[in-house]
Amino acid sequence: MGRTGVYPCYENQFKIETKAAVSEPESPAEMSVIADMETFSVSFDNGVEEWTPFEQEGWKRRLMTAKALTITVSGKRNIGDKGNDMVASLYNKNGRDVEKTFEWTFPDGSVVTLNQAVINVTNIGAGDSTGVAPLEFEVLSNGKPDFTEASAG
Repeated sequence: MGRTGVYPCYENQFKIETKAAVSEPESPAEMSVIADMETFSVSFDNGVEEWTPFEQEGWKRRLMTAKALTITVSGKRNIGDKGNDMVASLYNKNGRDVEKTFEWTFPDGSVVTLNQAVINVTNIGAGDSTGVAPLEFEVLSNGKPDFTEASAG
């Protein structure tokens, strides 16, 4: 197990695919940190089937049958940063063009990788005239994420 105890939220780190992998094994996707992000939230959408069999005398039975993950991120638009530029470049795209690999590294070193995550840009530069331009987006899982445990040590 990695580190234990409490930690500040900034120890969570996010990366986005900024260059697709080439078919050769020695050429993996290029992943870049997204600069100037300030807040994030995580939500799980769990599909639960319910039924009420006679033998349960009116009590419901339940089974979780589906999961989805959404990470909502907000921060500042930073022109010239690879990760920030990649997210911002998706604002006017649709379909498969907004699918990118996204990594969330936890403070203990564990990593959740969302392959072909849907990047939904929700704000790119709108705000107060004296404020710093924001960049806000959602990362929506697109299939089962990969989870890599932190290495011991």
